[in-house]
Amino acid sequence: MADDILDRATKTSALSLGPLCGIPISVKDIYGTSGLPTFAGSNRQLPESRWSRDAWLVARARKAGAVIMGKTHTVEFAYGGVGLNPKSGTPRNPWDYDADRIPGGSSCGAGVSLWEGSAMIALGSDTGGSIRIPASLTGVVGHKTTKGRWPTQGVVQLSATFDTVGALTRTVEDSAWFFGSVDPFWGDPSSLLEKLTKTSLDGIRIGIPECSIWEACQNDLRNVLETSLTELKAAGAQVRRDRGALLDKAVDLYLTCGIGKAELSAFLNTHLPAWIEELHPIVGTRLEDPHPLDGSEHHEALLKQRLISAEASELFTDTDVLVLPGHLVTPPPIKEISSDLEAYSHINYTTLRATCAVNLLGLCAICVPVGLDSTGMPVGLQLIGRGGDDERLLGIALALERSLGTAEARLGSPPH
Repeated sequence: MADDILDRATKTSALSLGPLCGIPISVKDIYGTSGLPTFAGSNRQLPESRWSRDAWLVARARKAGAVIMGKTHTVEFAYGGVGLNPKSGTPRNPWDYDADRIPGGSSCGAGVSLWEGSAMIALGSDTGGSIRIPASLTGVVGHKTTKGRWPTQGVVQLSATFDTVGALTRTVEDSAWFFGSVDPFWGDPSSLLEKLTKTSLDGIRIGIPECSIWEACQNDLRNVLETSLTELKAAGAQVRRDRGALLDKAVDLYLTCGIGKAELSAFLNTHLPAWIEELHPIVGTRLEDPHPLDGSEHHEALLKQRLISAEASELFTDTDVLVLPGHLVTPPPIKEISSDLEAYSHINYTTLRATCAVNLLGLCAICVPVGLDSTGMPVGLQLIGRGGDDERLLGIALALERSLGTAEARLGSPPH
């Protein structure tokens, strides 16, 4: 896949048609996109006056020559990590057609679009893991950019505090090429890739944080992840246990502070009040009784978030990147949770638990496929870097991919 993108780019560079010329891209249905309606996973179209123009990242991709193929499914208003949407439909995970397992959310159609071949790059958003969760569950690469690196302009808001935009790709090399193509600092993916390919695993310090996230990981998934880390150590990386208590504190705060709930509720009340009563219970029940944005509870939650994120640099005192599972359990069949709110809430908590600390702490992360679990479902390894170190993170992930192999080399292809 990366070779396809690079070959196309090389053939068209002389014509100055852009580094993504002709590359098909899918767009999560919370991005404003010229010529395409936006539903945000709801059952009616959002006002054209606000979401009929290209969002910032869509515009950057078009400027680089990409071809927008269409919109992908999302959880209603992106509020959930499972990928379930009883209104617009839930894409099934391509790795098990018989059981119809969840694809992960909220960018639930993004990873599916890559494997089905309708796109080579899939735009998503990540507020608590919504790029990395579907990437991990469907066996692709998902890069959660540093908060504020790229504007969220033109994207339906979930949380002004945590929202980030980015992409899912088939390989890390594709992810780096896309990053270099749309990032205003670069605008030239060739020079970025030239820089990144100089990164070697030799001497890279990889920290395995001692935290409940690793402890909660299903045994067969953890075995796959530990095997990949052993391979990285054999390739020259320094892999060692590290402090991780701050990650547990961040997870607990993210899942209890109510920041996302308050900010999404306020957004809906301000811009789409008629949509609130129509929300499906898996979203609507979790939005009940939000803190008002001008209230003391919300201000206190934001203060706690800022205080704990100020400690994030301590996680990288002796490490270049931290590693966590991309998800913690084999994705369940859709039918097991679609009509049971308690079961849905449990798996939603479980999916977010592996990823949400990154958002609360203002870090960047990338999820890379490294193997299959005992049921033949993908397993993703999450690499986490300091906030602002997206290029460094991409370089390490690229070195990892060149050592371990791409998704197709490592996992094979989904059954057909």
